[in-house]
Order: sequence, then structure tokens, then C-alpha cells
Amino acid sequence: MSSSNKLNFFIISAPSGAGKTSLVKALIEKTDGCRAAVSHTTRAKREGEIEGKDYHFVSETEFSRIQSRQGFLESAEVFGHSYGTSFEEAQRILDNGKTLILEIDWQGALQVRNKFAGAQSIFILPPSLEALRTRLKTRAQDSEEIVEKRMQQAIAESSKWTNFDFLIENNVFDLALESLSQIIHGNGEQFVREKQVIHLKDLITNLTN
Repeated sequence: MSSSNKLNFFIISAPSGAGKTSLVKALIEKTDGCRAAVSHTTRAKREGEIEGKDYHFVSETEFSRIQSRQGFLESAEVFGHSYGTSFEEAQRILDNGKTLILEIDWQGALQVRNKFAGAQSIFILPPSLEALRTRLKTRAQDSEEIVEKRMQQAIAESSKWTNFDFLIENNVFDLALESLSQIIHGNGEQFVREKQVIHLKDLITNLTN
């Protein structure tokens, strides 16, 4: 993959429960020529998830095999499970002339940014800690213990906004989606971090202190 400056390579990250998966899914559905790289993961498939669409579900052995041959653009361990985006998957999208979307956690985002300076990064923030907790509980697929662990992790992850080019608050879904779409289409100047840190000052303080 080329490391040159391109406008067709975007990284989207967020704290757990901030809604990035739903936003990315909606973005892909409404945007011609926009494709998300499907990540590999060792975690179990959740109800309703589809192999090859939501994730490539693989064993620890298979994941390690891909990793050993430097097959991942980025990889990370989250809540005891491994996640990674393959070079092959990402390259296929770019070779087809599509806009590449990487929906990954902040650890993976930093790995990609270090390798490819041309990748633009977007960080999605929840509207409050209370909304974050509600969203995590609403999933109804995790135990109270897991929800609490995810909550503490999400609080820690919220402070990683400083590493990203653009910031979006996911309060009203349709507005957040429109903001994301504007950035992807090169019209997101109002969402650059330097401007949003002023506009979202109170929210950032609430989430990270």
C-alpha cells in the first residue's frame, strides 16, 4: 500500500458504545464508492452478525498465522480477543478505486497513522457518560461485569481524541452521520480537531475527567 497523501483512506475510531459501527454501516449504505475493510477477530460471533460482512471470525491459530507473515495492516487485543485488518483486504478496496474505511480501535488507528501518513482519522464521541452506559447496557449481549469493564475502558479510550484529525459528537444519529459524510467528501473543515476542541470543550471535560 502506498503511504502517499490520499483522500480515499479514512480511519474511524471511538470509545466502545459510542456508535461507530452503526454510523459506519449507514455511511457505507448511503455513499457510493465507499467500502469498509472487514476485520478479522478471534471473538465469538454475536447474534445477528454475518461472517465476511461484520467480521472474518477466525481461531487464535489462524489469526497468529496471518500475523506471523506480517499480513495485518494493524492489529490489537481488546477484552481478551484479537482484532486485525489484513493488507489484502485494504489493498483490494483501494485497487478497485473505492474509498477505504477502517473502523478500528485507537490502538490500531495509531499503527496505521504511523505507517500511512495520508490516512485521515476521525474520532467519534458519545454525548455523555450516561448515554454511553445506556448504550452499552442496551446491547443486552454482555453481562453486567462486562458492561462495567467496557464502561471503564470507554472512559480511558475517550482521552485518545488528541490523536485524531477530526472529532464528531454522536448525539443525534442523523446529524453525526451527515457530519461523517461531509468529512469523507472533503467538506469537513468545521470538524477538524482544533475547532472541535473548542466547540466540544464541556463534553470532552465530562468524558475524560
